[in-house]
Amino acid sequence: MRTGILIFALLLACRISALSQDTTKAVQSTQIIDGDTIASVDVRPVVIFPPVVMSNKRASARYDKLVYNVKKVYPYAKLAGKQLAIYKTILDTIPTENARKIFMKKAEKELELKFGDELKDLTFSQGKILIKLIYRETGNSTFDIVRQLRGKFTAFIWQTLARLFGYDLKADYDPGGSDQAIEQIVLMIEAGAI
Repeated sequence: MRTGILIFALLLACRISALSQDTTKAVQSTQIIDGDTIASVDVRPVVIFPPVVMSNKRASARYDKLVYNVKKVYPYAKLAGKQLAIYKTILDTIPTENARKIFMKKAEKELELKFGDELKDLTFSQGKILIKLIYRETGNSTFDIVRQLRGKFTAFIWQTLARLFGYDLKADYDPGGSDQAIEQIVLMIEAGAI
């Protein structure tokens, strides 16, 4: 009798443990090519960067500072690209010019409250890099963006002020030329390499 109860308990335990196992099966995506079923796997592209070799310590320090500056301002440039797309879609739905101006002033105050102090703390070189990265993200110079959103006169005033302080809102972004180092750093940030 004890043996029968023991066997019954073991069978019951085996049955319960069999029910508790995960029986879901992973489904592999496949493609049929020329009648053959072949497993397909999506793989993220891998970007291989050549090692950065500097000729001396001074050049290495300049590059390290550039990496630091790009890493600091790149999130702002990404955010600017997203916000600009949002504002353009909203502005397209606003029928009158007066309502557009009111909306843009309200949006400007909102952005000033949210990011004003952080952006005021940027250094001169970080500001220049931010102007270039905004061009990279939006495809337009900051001058063109201000002109589209706030008008020609406001854009002229901001460009004049920027030129007084050594900035150029009309600066473009040349990833294959003068801005090649910035582009490489941005690509490494996006790839998660730095």
